Amino acid sequence: MYNFIQKFHSGWAYLALLLLVIAVANSLIGLFSKKEFTAKDRKIAIFALIGTHTQLLVGLILYFVSQRGFKLFEMGVGEVMKNADYRLTAVEHPLINIIAITLITIGWSKHKKLATSESKFKTFSIFYTLGLLLILSRIPWSMWF
Repeated sequence: MYNFIQKFHSGWAYLALLLLVIAVANSLIGLFSKKEFTAKDRKIAIFALIGTHTQLLVGLILYFVSQRGFKLFEMGVGEVMKNADYRLTAVEHPLINIIAITLITIGWSKHKKLATSESKFKTFSIFYTLGLLLILSRIPWSMWF
């Protein structure tokens, strides 16, 4: 079961990142070209939101069943924090990605209250881009390739 969850988390990450990159690009294009916000733009943003939330859910499950997640703390917080690999998988990756997905969710929630297309695209551009940058900053690249 662990192997399936781990492979799913790694594989789904490609889709979640692709959806998020598309949503960021779409919001930036919409913002700078001053186009009208349409149902298509909303769907692109919601698919990115769903993709990242699914990744978070699977990641949280993996965090509690993996030997490289919560179980690392059995050796002590000091030992985990001294080791860069342990710190990345047990602390930095989950924490930063929770913050990133929270920002993406805030961006989604805020856009619903806005009236103009420019403000909607601007909100998505800011929050989704920040989320994407945070996610990219804490991917365990050495384990991913």
